[in-house]
Amino acid sequence: MGRTVDPNEPTIPLPNPGEGGPVYPGDTVPVEPVIPLPNPGEGGPVYPGDSAPAEPVIPLPNPGEGGPVYPGNNTVIGGGCSSGICGGITILPGIIGTIWQGAARVRFLNAAYGYSAFRIFIGNTRFVNLLNYASATNYGQIRAGYQTVTVAGTDGYIYIQKTMPFQAGGISTIAIINTASGLDLLQITDSCCPPTNGYSSFRIGNLARNSSPMDVIMSDGRVVYSDLRFKEVAAFKRIMPGTYQFFYADTNLLPMPASLDIETLDSAWLGVYPPHETFGSLFLDVVSNAIYSVYLLQSGTGKNQIQNLILMDR
Repeated sequence: MGRTVDPNEPTIPLPNPGEGGPVYPGDTVPVEPVIPLPNPGEGGPVYPGDSAPAEPVIPLPNPGEGGPVYPGNNTVIGGGCSSGICGGITILPGIIGTIWQGAARVRFLNAAYGYSAFRIFIGNTRFVNLLNYASATNYGQIRAGYQTVTVAGTDGYIYIQKTMPFQAGGISTIAIINTASGLDLLQITDSCCPPTNGYSSFRIGNLARNSSPMDVIMSDGRVVYSDLRFKEVAAFKRIMPGTYQFFYADTNLLPMPASLDIETLDSAWLGVYPPHETFGSLFLDVVSNAIYSVYLLQSGTGKNQIQNLILMDR
């Protein structure tokens, strides 16, 4: 039996939502306070709806700041050699989880020889706290459209500020490079067909201002890329898993057809130098279903003093 309401009984006003508790919604709806969710980048992502899981985003350390990004099983990061992989190798896994709708993915690479570490801002947000020479960040997400990128020193000095376009769903690397007048930013698209049938993808880019146009050759005579100039990033090629040795040289040899895959190198050719003057080499053990971007950087002030920075994405 229902309760008889006395018309003379005073009514206690209920608080507004957010002022001490929610308004009672009725018998069929549970009472549940609403907690405001943070904006993306401010403690966790906004809940994307019932069809996508809400997953907090934990900032990953930059190379040299607390340790390398976890690459998965059976992969070694660092300057040593393991399973035929030698030299400094940065492993950067792809984005895991929900991608913001209308977002772009970007990472930064420091190819500016002779400078101290940088801080990088996109708009008014600090994207990178410390980026040393010959290192790269993991991919991060930003809103698509034109964004102002600022490269500053740890003391706050601004080296360069540049407005750049970022396409929704696009993925790119922004390289900080030397120029005759100081620093500049080079935007490199990282879009690549996913590797299939056990193959991987491979390319080389020249970010060493002190280098001549270079051929990328193999000791068996194949020319993978020809006349690779400063600020030029070659197109991706399919490469079969195996052990390879590449050399950088200045030759008159014709390059292999652009559509031709890079097949395995006979082990008898490993350690054999081509009959040309070489400025450096790359020894690489290629695994399946990976994307390799190798960047040539300066290793000194002399002509053609270069080093490799190898980025592998899975």
